Amino acid sequence: MMNNSKVLYTARTHTSGGREAGVARSSDGHLDVRLSTPGTPGTGTNPEQLFAAGWSACFESAIAIVAQKKRIKIEGDVTLDAEVDLNFSNEDGYSLTARLNVGIPGVDRQVAQSLVDEAHQICPYSKATRGNIDVSIRLI
Repeated sequence: MMNNSKVLYTARTHTSGGREAGVARSSDGHLDVRLSTPGTPGTGTNPEQLFAAGWSACFESAIAIVAQKKRIKIEGDVTLDAEVDLNFSNEDGYSLTARLNVGIPGVDRQVAQSLVDEAHQICPYSKATRGNIDVSIRLI
């Protein structure tokens, strides 16, 4: 944890069975999902989908924070289409790559791009992945 910071929230989950046929539940009961391996006929979600959903929700909130700080009114809902790839290579093993496609309605394209750029600097998911995985963020 960084100096001078305080914990605002702690997410607590319990997972068993892994991605093959597991379950993940949060301590407050709000999250209760079955897990399955990507590309199989399993009925559950997978870690990559959960990561994509979490990152896109966090990124949207970061855009809202930046827009509020700059007093920019966004007409309509910001949208994010997140894609997270699970990759494998013989040299490096497993890795992730990600793409975020961001839509910001009713805002000049140059202003919208500045919101995306600044959001990428403050979003905790963006900070956690910076320099660790290949990420592409595109304004659509």
